[in-house]
Amino acid sequence: MELKLCVSKSLSRPFFNSSHIASQKLSPHLCSCKGNFTRAAYLSTSGNTMNAVSNDKVMVDTYSFQMNGNNGASPTIYFSKRVLDYLDDEYGGVVINPENLPSNPSVFASVLRSSLSRWMLQGKKGVWLKLPLEKSELVPIAVKEGFQYHHAEREYLMMTYWIPEGPSMLPDNASHQVGVGSFVINERNEVLVVQEKHTAPALTGLWKLPTGFIQESEEIFTGAVREVKEETGIDTEFVEVVAFRHAQNVAFQKSDLFFVCMLRPLSNQIIIDDIEVQAAKWMPLDEFREQPLIQSDNMFKKIIDICIARLGKKYCGLNVHPVVSKFDGKMSSLYYNIVDTSDSNCQTTSL
Repeated sequence: MELKLCVSKSLSRPFFNSSHIASQKLSPHLCSCKGNFTRAAYLSTSGNTMNAVSNDKVMVDTYSFQMNGNNGASPTIYFSKRVLDYLDDEYGGVVINPENLPSNPSVFASVLRSSLSRWMLQGKKGVWLKLPLEKSELVPIAVKEGFQYHHAEREYLMMTYWIPEGPSMLPDNASHQVGVGSFVINERNEVLVVQEKHTAPALTGLWKLPTGFIQESEEIFTGAVREVKEETGIDTEFVEVVAFRHAQNVAFQKSDLFFVCMLRPLSNQIIIDDIEVQAAKWMPLDEFREQPLIQSDNMFKKIIDICIARLGKKYCGLNVHPVVSKFDGKMSSLYYNIVDTSDSNCQTTSL
């Protein structure tokens, strides 16, 4: 006996039962293995699939096995299975299309199992499954099949499955959160400071720099400008990054990167955000620096010393420069400084 594998791709169409598949016109590619096997034919279609029981319309691939008896002595039997709609990623894995997932849990469980079987036979590696909030009832089913949590956002949960033997080589979830603090000083040598409504008891009464988190797909320099505007109403222009702090286990075992930026004020009238900020004002630099909480904290004190050194042109920060890399063809922001004989005191970015 011999095993023949026939593969064909077709345009989108409804899910076919065995009789439909038998009538399809296919352009197979054949390979054979000799031995004591039943002859099998593998057919592949893709399209909008309609489940006959649940009327659950999903976009899937359909693959079928045609089992022929020995020398035609037994009747031909067809087995049809469906595969979730997906895209191949560049690392030999698959990304399941979240927009075409079955809404019926039973259908999802069945198609997910057959999908994993097919991807295993194809030698696929990692599987990425994004479950929207409205399909959260599918989460326990995916967990039962061996999927693990990767990360979650407000509108979805991302899950992963590693097919090969051995430890998963898929990248872990983001390990850091990114924050910014902005040192804004005006022509009167006054620093823009705020008191937050919600703060740790040890920081009560502290006048501090405006701070906040960088949003998704946001640049560090634009995030710094945005946070100052939101908290104080002051328009600013980014000058440079003067320092950054790296700390571990800050929030739910995540690390924290905090960038201290120097900004140039473009307006003076303060309009506070009364949701987060208790008060804001322009404070003389010496008064700001001499606050007991600043003087008693090594990190706070060092940050202010660095900013003052920058004002005196005794220190150079990092300017932002847009660059494009051949590796991904995307625009990125590279932060660095240029010091030469004509610019030994950072004069090109003077405040």
